[in-house]
Amino acid sequence: MTRLGQGVSSNVHSLLHKREENILAGKVKSLVSEKISPSIEEMGYEVVDIEYIKTGDGMELTFYIDSDNGVNIDDCEKVSKVIDPLLDQLNPTDDQPYTLCVSSPGIDRPLKSERDFKRNQGKEVSLTLFAKQNGQKVFEGLLQGFDKETVTLIVEGENITFSRGQVAHIVPIIKF
Repeated sequence: MTRLGQGVSSNVHSLLHKREENILAGKVKSLVSEKISPSIEEMGYEVVDIEYIKTGDGMELTFYIDSDNGVNIDDCEKVSKVIDPLLDQLNPTDDQPYTLCVSSPGIDRPLKSERDFKRNQGKEVSLTLFAKQNGQKVFEGLLQGFDKETVTLIVEGENITFSRGQVAHIVPIIKF
């Protein structure tokens, strides 16, 4: 009985620690989004996403940036050099060490923002649902339209509209 109790205690401690990490990550993301993202946007880049995650070597703060001309290693380096001193001054992690990364989100990233949807309208995408609809979870077709509540694809000549709440993710189909 003692072993069972110790196992439960260990699991509860682990869950609480994980919850605390998630709360801290949310606070860090929110703070840097509010205070640092405008500086990146002034440079002509869009902040697509911000992650603050635990890696094998510790914590990592990653800014995913994009622009109409795409993003290369020089862009990432330029942004990193501008925001590094701003982050030092802001101290979003309360002196906890982290690694700063600036990256392109990649050409096959999930569509999240309205800009992502506009950029891919009329192009082929793969849409994955949380649950099957008519026996199918994945639909591939042209992104016909979208709004805050729905996404419409043309699949085999037929318009199919999905509620955004049904959609797990949508990614562009990249053909080389």
